[in-house]
Amino acid sequence: MAKINKQSSKWEQEEVSNEMNNWELAEEESVDWRGRPSNPNKHGGMRAALFVLGLQAFEIMGIAAVGNNLITYVINEMHFPLSKAANIVTNFVGTIFIFALLGGYLSDAFLGSFWTILIFGFVELSGFILLSVQAHLPQLKPPKCNPLIDQTCEEAKGFKAMIFFMALYLVALGSGCVKPNMIAHGADQFSHSHPKQSKRLSSYFNAAYFAFSMGELIALTLLVWVQTHSGMDVGFGVSAAAMTLGLISLVSGTMYFRNKRPRRSIFTPIAQVVVAAILKRKLVSPSDPRMLHGDHHVANDVVPSSTLPHTPRFRFLDKACIKIQETNTKESPWRLCTVTQVEQVKTLISLVPIFASTIVFNTILAQLQTFSVQQGSSMNTRLSNSFHIPPASLQAIPYILLIFLVPLYDSLLVPFARKLTGHNSGIPPLTRIGVGLFLSTFSMVSAAMLEKKRRDSSVLDGRILSIFWITPQFLIFGVSEMFTAVGLIEFFYKQSAKGMESFLMALTYCSYSFGFYFSSVLVSVVNKITSTSVDSKGWLGENDLNKDRLDLFYWLLAVLSLLNFLSYLFWSRWNIKSSRSNTTNVVGDENI
Repeated sequence: MAKINKQSSKWEQEEVSNEMNNWELAEEESVDWRGRPSNPNKHGGMRAALFVLGLQAFEIMGIAAVGNNLITYVINEMHFPLSKAANIVTNFVGTIFIFALLGGYLSDAFLGSFWTILIFGFVELSGFILLSVQAHLPQLKPPKCNPLIDQTCEEAKGFKAMIFFMALYLVALGSGCVKPNMIAHGADQFSHSHPKQSKRLSSYFNAAYFAFSMGELIALTLLVWVQTHSGMDVGFGVSAAAMTLGLISLVSGTMYFRNKRPRRSIFTPIAQVVVAAILKRKLVSPSDPRMLHGDHHVANDVVPSSTLPHTPRFRFLDKACIKIQETNTKESPWRLCTVTQVEQVKTLISLVPIFASTIVFNTILAQLQTFSVQQGSSMNTRLSNSFHIPPASLQAIPYILLIFLVPLYDSLLVPFARKLTGHNSGIPPLTRIGVGLFLSTFSMVSAAMLEKKRRDSSVLDGRILSIFWITPQFLIFGVSEMFTAVGLIEFFYKQSAKGMESFLMALTYCSYSFGFYFSSVLVSVVNKITSTSVDSKGWLGENDLNKDRLDLFYWLLAVLSLLNFLSYLFWSRWNIKSSRSNTTNVVGDENI
């Protein structure tokens, strides 16, 4: 027993030593603004992250103010027809998420997150300024007229349309490339290997969502009010001012940031693993993974922070690590890869089902931004004789809750959960995602029950319900989003695909795009299936909520959400099991 305790103590000392060595190696890999190795006493930490949080709050404030009222500007000022205007808005939002992939790639491969944010932040700012200039100058817009009264309003064409689309897609390009790098650059200020830094990293993700919520809340209330009462030129100008303040916040933290070096090509190592595994597909992988090329898991060795342990998942890819030349001749990297290189590819593949599980979640988000707003429009929005709640401002409801809930979650629930779970994040990211996906089901249940009550009251009793009845579905989803969105970015960032942090953050934004696209497909499919006769247009085809069956569509989403949650439970459990190293067990058996 004494021998076992002594051996256990020795292993604990080695683990602490390895952890400190890994932290020092991580600090050597990061640099300051001059390209010199960063100093943990001067660079990084929450102080540096605060400057990034400032940028995040102002950037989302600016882009959300434009996005929320863009369709009004496109119809009333540029005189595009409704169908074309709707496509312009959806294409704009979709393009932002596509450009997020470009921003993540440029950051990880060539520029680094700081320079990517700075360069494309000015691109986004130039788009805001150009939109404001066009909205202000009559020469850059078609002649004034009311499209609701005059059916012959002149549509923006030629040079005027070119200026508008140039401004709009400068905003899309800038915002898309900035978004994933803000999260990644803020997270880069914390070392994964140091215990205290790892705890603060989890708090940073909560703080980032708080900054996002504040920016959205101000955009959906104050800035929308400014656009409505002072004109779109002033509204776009306020967005430009907000982006300027965000860039000032970023530049102010330059001397405090720890920056990760770009890795040049981030896709070539992935391609090398796939090619090498295919070329060696007829070989048999060794039973002992320590025989694979590049495995560093040898007892009593300090494992470098850049190496990854072997895992039993996707064994076919292990063939890329089989060394067939016993001589000193070096094999081509397209025929022989390291265990770490293969494990990074395995990690990326294992993220796919987790990513896919959030698509239905974001489909529900799409309903809250479309059909639920339409629900609110058919309800009593009056608070007093002179004040009405704009239906679009219903989206501010969850953010009002979240600016109070997120700090309470981080300061009270996380420390308590940390004692129970022993996890630095309190609630592990995968568990947090699961809680959010489960709660989103009840958001749709609440929406379905409300719609049934609203429809019956209007059709049968002639009563119009107060808009406050719609609050629960927004509040439930707000709490759900706090768990799912933050858990997703934390889980993706902490994965072992080193040098691809910004690109993985970009993938989380693509989940929004897929969710909105799936929403459009689902609505079309539901209408087609539920059109039982020539006169029937389906559950959602009448353009009149009193004739449509939006409640049944919400119940369908609730069922899909529950099935999605059950699927997520399977894949998250598989992810945890498959990511455990079996090399440790082999070494441990030898020590027993």
